[in-house]
Amino acid sequence: MTRMVKCVLLGTEAEGLTRPTYPGELGKRIYDNVSQQAWQQWLGHQTMLINEYRLTPFEPKAREFLEQEMEKYFFGEGSAAPEDYVPQ
Repeated sequence: MTRMVKCVLLGTEAEGLTRPTYPGELGKRIYDNVSQQAWQQWLGHQTMLINEYRLTPFEPKAREFLEQEMEKYFFGEGSAAPEDYVPQ
């Protein structure tokens, strides 16, 4: 049976994640409150951040930045694209 969640990003009842996608307390909050669709949207946004800021995800500072942006994206004021970002 599909697990449903009240998605904090979409504001609707939607299909939940099948497993935790991130470790720790933030990962638990995401698992409990984020839909699969919203998670896919985050992955696209995260990819844009990695590319635009030229991040190396295995570096601690880059991981810290991405975690902060993830927190803002789902539970804060939102994660914005860089000022000079032009979508393709």
